[in-house]
Amino acid sequence: MMTDPVADMLTRIRNANTVHQKSTTMPASRIKVGIAQVLKEEGFISDYEVTPGSPSSKLEIHLKYGPDGELVLRHLDRVSKPGCRVYSGVQDLPKVLRGLGIYVLSTPKGIISDRVARKEKVGGEILCKVS
Repeated sequence: MMTDPVADMLTRIRNANTVHQKSTTMPASRIKVGIAQVLKEEGFISDYEVTPGSPSSKLEIHLKYGPDGELVLRHLDRVSKPGCRVYSGVQDLPKVLRGLGIYVLSTPKGIISDRVARKEKVGGEILCKVS
């Protein structure tokens, strides 16, 4: 039984990125699709697809690399864990690498990046840190 599906998603992306795979597949959920949407909007992945299935849908994430094969996605870390949730107000959100990275947040307005959270003046649970 998997206790933290978001950490499993991040680990699958990290592992596929390390060995330069073009894509990785995992079971889909609304929170995972939301994280994939934020990663696509911020330019860390090229695309994602959700394919419906009988027991569960599948989420396929297409990874992105530079022109010479360098990694676009360098660090992908889980911040808020099931045993220790981390929440932050909009005024307390730190910047990742002075604005070169992002935090992915779960807010009342959905799953958004820290840039959008500052713009909409909303805080929430910090799911992961991407750089």
